[in-house]
Amino acid sequence: MAHLADYKTDHQYQAVVKKTERLTPAETEEVREIMLEVQQSDFKVDVDMSFGVLVKTADEFGKTEHHRLYSVADLPAKKNGKPLVTMLVKRCSYVDEFSGELFQGVASNYLCDRKVGDKITITGPFDLPFAVPEDKTANLILIGMGTGIAPFRAFVKHIYREVKDWEGKIRLFYGARSGLELLYLNDKDGDLTNYYDEETFEAFHALSPRPHWSDPIALDKALEERAAEIVEMLSQTNTYIFVAGYEKINEMLNKAFSNILGKEKWALRKAELVAGKKWAEVIY
Repeated sequence: MAHLADYKTDHQYQAVVKKTERLTPAETEEVREIMLEVQQSDFKVDVDMSFGVLVKTADEFGKTEHHRLYSVADLPAKKNGKPLVTMLVKRCSYVDEFSGELFQGVASNYLCDRKVGDKITITGPFDLPFAVPEDKTANLILIGMGTGIAPFRAFVKHIYREVKDWEGKIRLFYGARSGLELLYLNDKDGDLTNYYDEETFEAFHALSPRPHWSDPIALDKALEERAAEIVEMLSQTNTYIFVAGYEKINEMLNKAFSNILGKEKWALRKAELVAGKKWAEVIY
């Protein structure tokens, strides 16, 4: 797995904020959808890519730049010859485990504070570890948490709008703390629900049983409820599993798939998926 330091920042582009919209209600964690207009026409990004954001900073270790990657959250477009790219950003903070001091996430707070017309510096683009298969009969199990929905939203829209005639099953499992935080799958911004009419597409929600108590999102239960179909899909050689979300997601998924297939069988099947480049993950 590549580390952030492995991504070069040599190729830099200037972008202007064209839209910034909060998707989550005020009483929940802030997640914003931000559309950027890249000023250089040679910036080319696809749905299976990410790009970086560079923030000028100064810390106790002498760093002058802060670099973070973001997945493309919508179909890339152009307006007046300039590329448009959309991203999802969650305003983050963390508590230092030694001092107990609260720190604000550098890139996320910088981006959430930007206004329309503000300029930012971006890098890349960079390939994500997963890509839309060329085989239209391939099955896709897409599993995301929080802003991990971003690459899969772009995937699904690309498949049904641009690839078309997809024959394999696409199953999207998405975890959020509450129904108010189900990005792109709610009454306000539910554009993924446009594909519920597609015979090959289904989406399943996993919510926290007690979001105000920060109980874990029940993503494992959502998977186990579809055990029969998952077993059937994993019996086929052209099934892919793509994962995007917080670090804890892997532990949750290994538990769920072990319960579905059996521990030893799942270990073998996952090894086959990894070896065949049919398992890929973006963990942050």
